[in-house]
Amino acid sequence: MKIAVVGATGLVGSVMLKVLQERGFGNQEIIPAASSKSEGKKIAFSGRELEVVSVEDAVKQHCDYAIFSAGSKVSKEYAPEFAAVGTTVIDNSSCWRMDQTIPLVVPEINIDAVQDNDRIIANPNCSTIQMVLALAPLHRQYGIKRLVISTYQSVTGTGVKAVKQLQTEEANAVHANDNSDVQYPIFDVEMAYPYQIYRNVLPHGGDFLDNDYTTEEMKLVNETRKILSDANIKITATVARVPVTGGHSESVNAEFEKPFEMDEVRRLLSSFPGIILLDNPEANEYPMPILSEGKDGVFVGRLRRDDSTDNALNMWIVSDNLRKGAATNAVQIMQKLIERRNGQMQ
Repeated sequence: MKIAVVGATGLVGSVMLKVLQERGFGNQEIIPAASSKSEGKKIAFSGRELEVVSVEDAVKQHCDYAIFSAGSKVSKEYAPEFAAVGTTVIDNSSCWRMDQTIPLVVPEINIDAVQDNDRIIANPNCSTIQMVLALAPLHRQYGIKRLVISTYQSVTGTGVKAVKQLQTEEANAVHANDNSDVQYPIFDVEMAYPYQIYRNVLPHGGDFLDNDYTTEEMKLVNETRKILSDANIKITATVARVPVTGGHSESVNAEFEKPFEMDEVRRLLSSFPGIILLDNPEANEYPMPILSEGKDGVFVGRLRRDDSTDNALNMWIVSDNLRKGAATNAVQIMQKLIERRNGQMQ
C-alpha cells in the first residue's frame, strides 16, 4: 500500500506520521509531500528516513490514499488531481467540508456516508469532531433541539506560529521578572494573533464574518448539522483561544426533544466508541487538556442537568485537537475504508 501525507512537515502532518506508525502502517510505503521549501528534507519514520517530495510528484506516484493537512488552497488545487488518478483523498482542511457531494466523516458516527466511488472525503474541524462524538449517542436517543457552545481552544489549533508566539511571550515574561544580575535577551515575537496570548484569552477564532460570528464558530454550526444529518438543530457558538497547548475544551449546553435520566446519559456516553467518561467531581476528576494531550480519546465530564429549562444537559468535552481532532480521525477514516475494501475482496 502507498500512502501520501500532504503537508507532512507541518504540525498536524507530523502527528499524522506518528499516528500511522502507531496504527500499524510502519511497513507501508509512505510518501511525505510538502511545499517546495521543504522538498528534499529528510523525515524519520518507523526506523527509516523518508525524503519529502513535491505534491506534484506525489500525485504521479498513484498512491492508494492521500491524507491532506496543507490548507484549503493546496487541497482545492491538488485533491482533484489525486482523485483523478484513483487515489482516495482524506482532507483535513475546510475546503470540501460543506460541499454536499463530499462526505464529512467522523468514523464512529457516519462512515457509511462514504460511498465506494468517493475519492475525496472531508475531515471535520477539530472542535467539531470531539463535540459531535460526545453528542451523537445522545442525539440518537433523545433528539437534539438546541446547542449553546463555548470553546476554549489550544494555540496548537492555529499552528506552529501560534505555539512559538506563546512560548516566546512566556520566555519574555520570565526574563522580565528575573531580578538577578544576569542580562537575558528579550526575544522578538512573530504574532499569530492580534494580541498577546500569554496570560490572556482571545474571544476570536478564525475570521470575523458579516453576521459578527467567526469562521470557527460557523464551522461548529454547519458541520455539526451535516455530520448528525439534522439541519433543524438550533446551534449558537462562541470560540475563544486560550494559552494552552494540550487540547481543546468545550462547554456544551444541549437541549433535547425528549426527557432523559442522568444514569442513562452516562451509560450511553461510556459505551460509545472513542469516549472516555471522566465525571467524578467529588474526587476532582474531570476532563482537562493536560490529561488529553497525546491521547486519542474524547474526554467527557461535568455532566449535570440544566434545571433552567426542560430536557437540557450541561457537559464539558476535552480532546487533543492534533490527534482525534485532526490526524487520528483522518487515519481512522482510512482504516475503516481499508477494512471495508478488504471485506469486499474476500
